Amino acid sequence: MKTINIALLGFGTVGSGVAETIKRNSQMMAEQLGCQLKITYVLVRHPDKYKNVPLLEGVHLTSSFEEIMADPDIGIVVEVMGGIHPAKEYIFEALNHKMSVVSANKDVVALFGPEIMHTAMENHVNFSCEASVGGGIPILRPLHDSLAANEIESIVGIVNGTTNFILSSMDEEGVSYSDALRVAQKKGFAEADPTNDVCGYDAARKLAILASIGFRANVTFDDVLVEGIEKISQKDVQYASEMGYAIKLLAVGTRQDNGIALNVYPAFVPRTHPLASVKGSYNAIYVTGNIVDDVMFYGRGAGSLPTASAVMADVISTAKHIMNGSTGTGMMLTETKRIPFYSSLKLKNSYYFRLIVDDVTGVLSQIASAYADHDISIKEVVQKSRFEDAAELMIITQDTPRENIIQVEKALQVLPCMRQVANIVRVMNDDRE
Repeated sequence: MKTINIALLGFGTVGSGVAETIKRNSQMMAEQLGCQLKITYVLVRHPDKYKNVPLLEGVHLTSSFEEIMADPDIGIVVEVMGGIHPAKEYIFEALNHKMSVVSANKDVVALFGPEIMHTAMENHVNFSCEASVGGGIPILRPLHDSLAANEIESIVGIVNGTTNFILSSMDEEGVSYSDALRVAQKKGFAEADPTNDVCGYDAARKLAILASIGFRANVTFDDVLVEGIEKISQKDVQYASEMGYAIKLLAVGTRQDNGIALNVYPAFVPRTHPLASVKGSYNAIYVTGNIVDDVMFYGRGAGSLPTASAVMADVISTAKHIMNGSTGTGMMLTETKRIPFYSSLKLKNSYYFRLIVDDVTGVLSQIASAYADHDISIKEVVQKSRFEDAAELMIITQDTPRENIIQVEKALQVLPCMRQVANIVRVMNDDRE
């Protein structure tokens, strides 16, 4: 039986999961493929540290990428190192050495995806990246293949497990943002420096990849406008719950009449919407197509074996292409056109405001005038609490362009009665039929 040799770049959480998957299911995969998959190299910084790892018995450990490139028998390079450098350089070099590449690297794919795909096609090899979004959730290939008959109208996802764990903890356990973050760090869901997650950058990179495939366009991380969850307080979560909402960090791509809009932001999600029930570190992507209507993909967004499942799906697909001589065809992210972008300032949403104001006569008229001056209709006003000589107000607006919200925030901040514009959060409408 033919053997396809694999070079594994990195042996952390995902790399060890890939090795375990191959060991556990090698016979099943061989029967499916008609060939054996064998890890022959593992690239790590300090090979001596891994000499006694049972999963790596019989595998050549190396710290030299050049050694791997010099072996003409390598059929697939699996990059699970993370980070941009040197992963980017290794991916391009492997492709130029006529080796197919499977990657779980969202950072590299979000910035260089189309360029990588073109390099693969020029060299008649494959590049696949299913695990770069959603961990074990199959989403990129379904977007590209299973939904190919659709014009995708919107992609709305919870694609960062760290922030979803934090917000779920605040909602279910009533803890503060800082306490929820500490628990996430203790459990390993959040890094010591959580900036990439809580500021929304991780979700933005994943949205760039989803949008590139779903909207068949050249989209990069820089095209996504990003807001994180740092300002979400326990009061915001509590008030959202009282009104029938859960707060989630959403990655939102929508097709407008004259372009697409790409945003990452926290939002009040109606409890009636399927995304509101996504708890803990789970991910979900809700896709609307003009033919299929609504579909949702749900599962673990990270973890050793769930992510390895997505990596190995790409490895198996690539192995099939190698076996039948069809590598370098039918790949995703090959569209080079720059689709027009719709200004996110024009997008309409309902908004939640939490205001701290003087507890005196005439405050509501001052506030109402500020909203009216900027063509914003108020749906609801509730006084939530009183303390000393101040009051806390919660205001929900009707659907309003983002640019009007920015202007009214400035106007509110200079009102004589205003102590603090404590928070402003979008409110998602559940407009499903």
